[in-house]
Amino acid sequence: MHHPSAAPGVQAPHNKDYLRRLLAERNQAPANAAGIDAVIEQAFVRNVAILVLDMCGFSRITQSHGIIHFLAMIHQMEQAARPAIDGNGGEIIKQEADNLFAVFNTPGQALEAALDTLRALQAMNTVLPPERILNVSAGIGFGPTLVIAHQDLFGPEMNCACKLGEDIAGANEILLTEAAHADLPPGRYICDSARHQISGMDLNARRFVHCLFERPLNFTR
Repeated sequence: MHHPSAAPGVQAPHNKDYLRRLLAERNQAPANAAGIDAVIEQAFVRNVAILVLDMCGFSRITQSHGIIHFLAMIHQMEQAARPAIDGNGGEIIKQEADNLFAVFNTPGQALEAALDTLRALQAMNTVLPPERILNVSAGIGFGPTLVIAHQDLFGPEMNCACKLGEDIAGANEILLTEAAHADLPPGRYICDSARHQISGMDLNARRFVHCLFERPLNFTR
């Protein structure tokens, strides 16, 4: 069975075009679906921690100050989040409107990046006027995820992290899926349990409360 690929000895580009070619072949040859799925999983699926950051107050801020004002705030939020993500070993996959998506090797790194982002925003807010105060909510998931580098993410834990970060978490709140919480290093964080229902689905989650250790800043590693 032939699959779209690069020339012999050259690694196939693991981008959206390559995935589309594989999916097109899967649709055209359903009998080969299992083999094509294996190729897709090998090329794209990674066990990652997912961090979803969502800036709070879109409707209120745009109604009061306009979309350009809000876009400038999104840019400022990214300036705070990018060093925090890079400093904790993360990779930004995409930014959509006021949402930022990043992946890490471990949930602990994702949580540290979220905390460093909140600390950076708190520092910014001390010198910003009230109409430019920046607040974010965060959702963290962990598990096998289809990752298209610098383009997109797909998977159950991605969906849960989005729901937690965008729909459930409040301003400056960090929520983790059960899978993400279970993989945190023991004895370092306190998290409360919470149960939510969204889109007809029960979603068990953990809310970050505080650290049990003194945290250095991780912006300059």
